[in-house]
Amino acid sequence: METPADEAAARAIQDELRTRVVLDEPGPPPGTGLITGVDVAYDDERDVVAAAAVVLDAATLAVVDRATAVGRVAFPYVPGLLAFREIPTVLAALDSLTVDPGLVVCDGYGLAHPRRFGLASHLGVLTGLPVIGVAKNPFAFSYEQPGDRRGEFTALIADDGEEVGRALRTQDGVKPVFVSVGHRVGIDNACAHTLCLSPHYRLPESTRSADTLCRRALLEATGVRPG
Repeated sequence: METPADEAAARAIQDELRTRVVLDEPGPPPGTGLITGVDVAYDDERDVVAAAAVVLDAATLAVVDRATAVGRVAFPYVPGLLAFREIPTVLAALDSLTVDPGLVVCDGYGLAHPRRFGLASHLGVLTGLPVIGVAKNPFAFSYEQPGDRRGEFTALIADDGEEVGRALRTQDGVKPVFVSVGHRVGIDNACAHTLCLSPHYRLPESTRSADTLCRRALLEATGVRPG
């Protein structure tokens, strides 16, 4: 993926690519096939980013394959444009897998993004894979707290009133996660996958595994443990 020259160029790329997002496919059935979690870790002082892709069997959550990649951070930190910092190295990690990734789960957003084109949508359009975003923290939307029981949810509402995802409770009495469609998956299916991937903890096992692996890769590459 070519690095844009500046913020204006990056936004122009988003405007062009988001016209290719597919929103009318339900996606693979939850609990079947393969699920790949992707995540990144940074060493900002050295401008190094490490990405990890971990493939799980959706039925058992056993690890099927894993890969990492380390690259240079080629784009500055700009809210709403984080994909341009992360995607080149994430793509390299995905390309190193020996199996088809299946459904990809990003630690980030898809439609729940100021320009309706977050990391999950960007990655989905570039790869053609079904992708969802499951984020830890709220970003460009408002929401009501869902009920306290696992599986309860409320809508994520953008400034213009559009529903762009869901705040989903994955464990009783634990803070929700923020689920949004990226590409080729419906929101009901995205939430069902998230629950299947979160049998014991707040975050999906795909995200937990990828987070551990990318941190390890960054430590091996730089000798610096990410914060």
